[in-house]
Amino acid sequence: MATLQSLALASPFSHYLQQPRSFPGSLSWPVHRSAKSAFNGQSLHVSHPQLTLVKQKTSSFITMMVKPTIQFIQGTDEQTIPDVRLTKSRDGTNGVAIFTFDQPSVFDSSGELGDITGFYMIDEEGVLQSVDVSAKFVNGKPSRIEAKYIMRSPRDWDRFMRFMERYANANGLQFVKS
Repeated sequence: MATLQSLALASPFSHYLQQPRSFPGSLSWPVHRSAKSAFNGQSLHVSHPQLTLVKQKTSSFITMMVKPTIQFIQGTDEQTIPDVRLTKSRDGTNGVAIFTFDQPSVFDSSGELGDITGFYMIDEEGVLQSVDVSAKFVNGKPSRIEAKYIMRSPRDWDRFMRFMERYANANGLQFVKS
């Protein structure tokens, strides 16, 4: 290792290596100067140092395990488990999911946290959202929230079903075909 460090520090190329550098798509490492060296050979001279940047196309995926949750106010999980009704067109190109929450917990905290801003379904793949949210009132008090999520393609349907599978597993729900 000392030999390699001496070779690197004896060459005109060494001024490129004295500071840790980072280039897009490359790794960086520091070169440490050594006060003593066991290298006694000839010095290495490089006439025109050229740096070649190689951009590597690597993709690394980090999977974060996120508990699937539903929110009406971003950052505040809804504790009430909904009743969910699904409809799908005969050709499978679109569908609708209607969520009904009886006495949702968002009514308890909305005064201190703010207003309902939408309907957010969050899992490890990201966020599915809708603004089609309505509240039902009984005797002037909020009693129920109904949220509608529209799927306009088979891809949207598949993504929604992956969320529902995770949400059902996390909350002990099951699918009942009617």
